[in-house]
Amino acid sequence: MTEKEIILTPEGLSNLEQELEVLKTVKRREVAERIKQAIEFGDISENSEYEDAKNEQAFIEGRILTLEKMLRNVRVIEHAENGSNTVRLGARIKLKDLESNEIVEYTLVGSAEADPTKNKISNESPVGKAIINKKKGAVVEVSVPAGTSKYKILDII
Repeated sequence: MTEKEIILTPEGLSNLEQELEVLKTVKRREVAERIKQAIEFGDISENSEYEDAKNEQAFIEGRILTLEKMLRNVRVIEHAENGSNTVRLGARIKLKDLESNEIVEYTLVGSAEADPTKNKISNESPVGKAIINKKKGAVVEVSVPAGTSKYKILDII
């Protein structure tokens, strides 16, 4: 079974590489020091500080493994060409909700980089699936829990 390809922008790749570096250098050292101090307190069988530090160590090691696996399967996408009239990964898209007339702007990214708080939506999200490979001016329908929303692609930046 081949592993899932992780699609990232150059910025997303840099962020994951930085996180991995911090985990391997700073966080590993910090948690090892916490474990050492907790052991010095004596009986570790009833030592909550020791338990907390061991749990954090397990989380850090798990995250390191996850990041290393992701980085082995990464495909970096360059930001879409400016002025492209087709929605591609890395493009910023201006959409108009045809029901509320609200205008929103998203950047279409791979799922590992998606962050709705920064208007970065995944190509695997309902909106992402609906707009990918569509042209400027197209109207798309997106299934949402309340039914269907319609969006018009105003601009591809």
